[in-house]
Amino acid sequence: MTPSPACRTPDTTALRRPVRVQLLWLLAVGLVLATLMVASVAFGSRAVGWSDVWAALGGADASLEQAAAGKRIPRTLLAALIGAALGLSGAVMQGVTRNPLADPGILGVSMGASLAVVTAVAFFGLSSPTGYVWVAMAGAALSAGFVYGVGALGRGGATPLKLALSGAATSAAFASLVTAVVLPRNDIAGSFRLWQIGGVGGASFERIGQVLPYLAAGFLISLLSAKSLNSLALGEELAAGLGERVALARGVAALGAVVLCGAATAVAGPIAFVGLVVPHACRLLIGVDHRWLLPFAALLGAALLTAADVVGRVVARPAEVDVGIVTALIGAPFFIWIVRRQKVRAL
Repeated sequence: MTPSPACRTPDTTALRRPVRVQLLWLLAVGLVLATLMVASVAFGSRAVGWSDVWAALGGADASLEQAAAGKRIPRTLLAALIGAALGLSGAVMQGVTRNPLADPGILGVSMGASLAVVTAVAFFGLSSPTGYVWVAMAGAALSAGFVYGVGALGRGGATPLKLALSGAATSAAFASLVTAVVLPRNDIAGSFRLWQIGGVGGASFERIGQVLPYLAAGFLISLLSAKSLNSLALGEELAAGLGERVALARGVAALGAVVLCGAATAVAGPIAFVGLVVPHACRLLIGVDHRWLLPFAALLGAALLTAADVVGRVVARPAEVDVGIVTALIGAPFFIWIVRRQKVRAL
């Protein structure tokens, strides 16, 4: 009997790319990222020259140009780190759930982290940046578990569309709760209103240092899960037959994704669609092998968010558009296109 379209799995052999092609794409994206990082430091409301950049790196702050460069350097590094974290997190989530619609924003994980941080600040007086990260990771984990549990109810289990719908509904509910918590609190409303949009405007080397250990742990866990994700892509029964501990593999990979998403949300706010767009673009370029897909998703995610930050600063000079708005403008049409593709039911 011919399997239905919903039961067919992609021919992963046909989607693989030669190693030479994969290396060339990695090199190309690395060069693009380096170029975008240079552009991020150079362009903005005020032109900055190389002499100003070097002076700012040396600690000088004598002129407006040097002061601008001094602010843009940590901002550029933070945008690259957050983009890499979200791109990698989205690729891991899609691999764990075999869901082409999986994304920290769409599945409600980012908004769960946001609600946890806002609640902790408003009602428990949380003020430690390290505490922000732990609370955000806990909120992300609880939200991911809740969305998956709701999506798994009913016939057919946790299908991609059911997960996307439950995630969208959860995100909307959590966003309303965040607003309800913040509005009565004038002392925190202003700062959290900007943070809730998602942006990297308040970057500093101190903030990067506070979140870097958690991001490094998330990167390590996620990248080490590549082999397990390749096994899970074959299906649970075949993966178990190959000796893979399916539940453990999924749990470890999901932990890496949650740590990355929670840490990124704690420092930059909920930035949507990076984790959705990047993994799909990576599969088109280098195939479905997670040993290549995951590091490529991190590089491409860093490039995308850095580019979004540059665009947001250039199009509205001397003001700026937060990266969360720019990525939403890019990702929303892409999400609609993915949903309308009848052939994409699972990864």
